[in-house]
Amino acid sequence: MLLLQGYRPKQLEYKTGGPPIAENLYTEELLRAAFADLEIVELASHDDPIHEGRGHDGMSALIDLVARKSG
Repeated sequence: MLLLQGYRPKQLEYKTGGPPIAENLYTEELLRAAFADLEIVELASHDDPIHEGRGHDGMSALIDLVARKSG
């Protein structure tokens, strides 16, 4: 089972944490391609506030992935 939560490129607009360059952020297309050999149970993009200290605080552009080995 794989659980992943990361930032989407829209995070660059919020400036509330995460990598400062788009190439280090996730998209649904990128995750589908990267984990094509897994069964994707859930893949969801959402904007929600997070409060994880000074470096990660405020509205955030997030993406969640839950995937598992098939078979």
